[in-house]
Amino acid sequence: MNRDNAGPGQNGAAASDAVLELVGLGKDYGARTAVQAIDLVIRRGEIFGLLGPNGAGKTTTISMACGVVPPSRGTARIAGHDIRSDAFAAKRAIGLVPQDLALYDDLSPRQNLAFFGQLYGLTGAELARRIDWALGVAGLGDRAGDLVKTFSGGMKRRLNLAAGLIHQPTLLVLDEPTVGVDPQSRRHIFDSIRALQARGMTILYTSHYMEEVEELCDRVAIMDAGAVVASGTLAELRAQHGAGGLEVEIDGDGDAIAAAAAAAAPLGGTRTGAVLRFEPRPAYAPALAAIEATGAQIKRIGAQRADLETVFLALTGRGLRDA
Repeated sequence: MNRDNAGPGQNGAAASDAVLELVGLGKDYGARTAVQAIDLVIRRGEIFGLLGPNGAGKTTTISMACGVVPPSRGTARIAGHDIRSDAFAAKRAIGLVPQDLALYDDLSPRQNLAFFGQLYGLTGAELARRIDWALGVAGLGDRAGDLVKTFSGGMKRRLNLAAGLIHQPTLLVLDEPTVGVDPQSRRHIFDSIRALQARGMTILYTSHYMEEVEELCDRVAIMDAGAVVASGTLAELRAQHGAGGLEVEIDGDGDAIAAAAAAAAPLGGTRTGAVLRFEPRPAYAPALAAIEATGAQIKRIGAQRADLETVFLALTGRGLRDA
């Protein structure tokens, strides 16, 4: 990574530190609006999470930002380069690691990386140095000469990451980078992402695994229906949208717990073992009174922790999204 990519990655960074700027970016497909008008800034050196249910517009937004899909309105700038008027420079600054593996199974990792590196104009000693570096990031140095078709899913995911890094981009876009991987590969990918951030790389991370985003990301934007419905740090999102509700643990046998759960259900209570959970509401007294009226003894009352999944469901709803 070039040292000029280093930066603070702080929320209060100056506008000149913006690596990805989306201004009024939107996309229509005929009469259907896939993305309304996104305004988003990702700053140098941060890991930024982009979340949303199926059909929310995440993939279309990323595709427009990377120059794959032309926008219907608005602009996208990568490291100061407009994705339409200065497309060559903008795309050189991007490393896209797609969810679908983009590898050649009948080539080795070294041959795959040489191919992708040459697409970016790398040759000779510089290309060899970049290949060794990318293999190190992926933890595949000892398998550099083996055919990719002999690799496990986790090894292919790590090589997919290396292919997106070979030109050492300013902005690394990771689309579901841990789908189907084993725990060891998943942890290696996490460690690699943190190491890349420490070198100053800016990372846009999409995932359906909320715990990954909580662990890795400095800031998060949540999309729904083609728009950003919330953005900020995890602490800000929890404070604004993550009221955690109430937990009530019942002390008693199965019949007592079942009776308490039946009384709580009409008031929104759900049961997990001996614990009844209630979504945030103005008052919990009626629910507690209904439980006690069954004769059940309440062992514990506590607040549920407002995690990112709680925030996500509060903003996007619980209905299935198959679109």
